[in-house]
Amino acid sequence: MRPPWMVLLAALAVLYGPATAQKSTAPTPSRPLVRSVPPAYPDLARRLSLAGTVRLVLTVAPNGSVKSVKPAGGNPVLIKAAEDAVTNWKYAPAPNETKEVIELRFGPH
Repeated sequence: MRPPWMVLLAALAVLYGPATAQKSTAPTPSRPLVRSVPPAYPDLARRLSLAGTVRLVLTVAPNGSVKSVKPAGGNPVLIKAAEDAVTNWKYAPAPNETKEVIELRFGPH
């Protein structure tokens, strides 16, 4: 008999569709991205062949550093990896704080 968490993760894997290569996209950013760090594909997700898209809302400080990250959708197993990566991103400086909506896609390589 499988542990309940494994059954839940397998169900989530089915809901998030076929595997795709890991890549990131930023739909129409209001500020240029100066430096990005690709997210690590979690070991648990790799073992389960889990794929999906994580959507995040970033608050970017005037100096370009990511001030806060809020998940706006995606698999919980993948959200943490996405949050860890984007906290190291750097945007171009701007006079005011901005919100950026990004999507990161995960899948086995």
